[in-house]
Parts: sequence; C-alpha cells; structure tokens
Amino acid sequence: MAKARALDRRRKSVKNIRKITRTMELIATARFKKAMDRSVASRDYTLRLAKILENIAAASAGGADGSEGGAALGFSHPLLEVRPTKRTAVLVLTGNRGLCGGYNSNIVRQAQAILGQWRSEKVGVHTSVSGKRGISALKFRGVDIDERYLQFEDKPEFDQVAPIGRSYLEAYAAGEIDRLDVVYTRFDSIARQAAVTEMLLPLKPPEAPSGAAREAAAKAAAAGLASDDYDFYPSAQSILEEILPASFMARLFKCFLDSAVSEQVARMVAMKAASENAGGLIKDLSRRYNRARQSQITGEIMEILGGVEALKK
Repeated sequence: MAKARALDRRRKSVKNIRKITRTMELIATARFKKAMDRSVASRDYTLRLAKILENIAAASAGGADGSEGGAALGFSHPLLEVRPTKRTAVLVLTGNRGLCGGYNSNIVRQAQAILGQWRSEKVGVHTSVSGKRGISALKFRGVDIDERYLQFEDKPEFDQVAPIGRSYLEAYAAGEIDRLDVVYTRFDSIARQAAVTEMLLPLKPPEAPSGAAREAAAKAAAAGLASDDYDFYPSAQSILEEILPASFMARLFKCFLDSAVSEQVARMVAMKAASENAGGLIKDLSRRYNRARQSQITGEIMEILGGVEALKK
C-alpha cells in the first residue's frame, strides 16, 4: 500500500503543477495578444519613416548629378557616417523571468558570438544587457557588463527606451562608439521568431533611385514636387535632420517590442508543452497507481482466502 500511496501523492503533485503551467499559459496568451498589437503598430510606423526617407532621397536625387551615395544625394548626416570600428556598443535584450523555453539561452548564445567576434578583432566593446536572465548568464560566462537594465517587462514604454537611445546617439555623434549592435529576438510571426544581431548605428542611408525612378524624381523636382505624395518645406535636408534620429529611435523601440512579444510566445509554447507533458505523466501515474492498488487488493483477498482455508482444516 505504501507504493500506491506514493504514486497517488506524486499524481496529486503533478496535477498541481499542471494547474500552474496552464494558468501561466493563459496569462502568456493574453499578454502576447497585447504585445503583438504594439509590435505590429511599431512596425508600420517604422516602415512609414523608411518611406519618407526614400522620398527625401528621391527629391535630392532629382537635383543631384545622378551618382549614388549620401553626398551625391545632396545631404549628409553624422548618423550616416561610416567609420573604422575601433570601439563598438552591444545591447543584449533578454527577459527578467524564465520558464520560456530556449528564448533567453538563444539570445545569450547569439550575444557570445558577436562579443567573441569583436574581441578577436581587438575591438573595444561596451556591453549593455537588459533582463535578469541575460545579466546572470553573461556574468557567469565572464562577460564584463557596463550597463544593466531591469525595468523592461512585457510592455516596454517608449519613454523608458528613449534615454537609452539618446545616449547611443550622443555617443556615436561624439565619436565614443563607431557602431551599435542590438542582439534580440526578432518577431516575424507567431510561428517564427529568431535570435538575431542587428546593426542600428551607423544608419543605413536611403537608397538613391535609379533608372526610371530617377527620371521621375527629376521631373517631380523640376515641377517643384519631391514626389507624388510629399512636398518638403523648408528643405529635404532640414527634415532629414529630424527624421534620421526618429528613425533610429523607432527601430530601437521596435527591438524592445519584438523581444517582449517573442518572450510571451516562447512562454506560451513552453507552458503549453509542459501542461501536455503533465497530462501524459498523470495518465501514466494513474495507470501505475491502479495496478498497484489492484495488486494490493488481490493480495489482501488471497490472505483472507488463505485464512478461511486454514480455519476449515
């Protein structure tokens, strides 16, 4: 009977754990929906900024000599300046909590790869990490962390990200860093998330139009229009000085939003798998418990029958 009781206690314990994992799955599902809506909205905003930059490039190309490059497009900006990489900044975005499958470990591996690459090239690295899990994992692996951020949960706010972005913009403009890489989990769809390293600084200049697009831009410029959609006042250059920092901040904020939604997806999937595994384990324990109980009852019946036979004699 002791074996049956032990199996019963274990079965009850697994049932309690399944209740917890099921609850966490439901919470992650609710948070995922809200986080995904914010991420999609940010993606649309970022794409719209990129479209404005393309229009600025088209407007400047209409009055330039037609060659490619930022100078040929008629503008330049410190954030577009590409310098030899002597000191770089790496920002790693992880979660504050676990129970989300391989979400944090995948980012840590990606971060180790990029940090190892820069160290092998003798490049100075300023490392910033967001999330308790990433901080503890990289510290355990001997990585020196210069900045730590613990305030980001499932709903990062732009006001929280803005000071970080401004510090990177100031450092790049002052020449303190020559590059910024962000290691995070990019959200493509509910079925696909990938740990990636994305370069945010220097900014990629808007591409110059070529061929028919350049001719159309030239005609639009001659007519006093930058494009079919925009007029620029007072000039494309002045608007560029506002749009480029805004574009960087939007891309950085999108990295935080993608990380948040990817973490909720990973936790939702992990907790669903845990609940299903718990269900299978409960069935197995119930089967073993019933066998043990049946064996115990059979033994007791045999003892009673043996006693009855002994009395007859």
